[in-house]
Amino acid sequence: MKQSKKDIMLCEKDALQDLLDAEKLLMNYYAMALTEGSSRPLRRQIFKLYGEHADTQFAVFEQMLQRGYYEVKPAEKMMIDEKTETFSKVKKQLA
Repeated sequence: MKQSKKDIMLCEKDALQDLLDAEKLLMNYYAMALTEGSSRPLRRQIFKLYGEHADTQFAVFEQMLQRGYYEVKPAEKMMIDEKTETFSKVKKQLA
C-alpha cells in the first residue's frame, strides 16, 4: 500500500532538523543574492531578510540544543591555538 504525504509524520527531532536545514539553505541563498544585488534598496531588503532568517535559524538551533537533539562539543585549546596561528599568518600575508 502506497503512503501519501498526509500519512507520513516527522518526529519532533526530524522536523526541527528539517527546519534548521531549510533556514541554513535560505541564508546561503540570501548571502548569494546580497553579493549579486545591484542597488542599495535591494541589498538593504536582502540583508534584512538574511538577518531575520539568521535569528530563526539560531532559535531552532537553541531548541534542538535544549532538547538534546544537537550536540555541541567545546573546542580544545590546542585546536583554537592552531586556528589562531593559521589566521594570523594569513592576516600577515594580506597586510
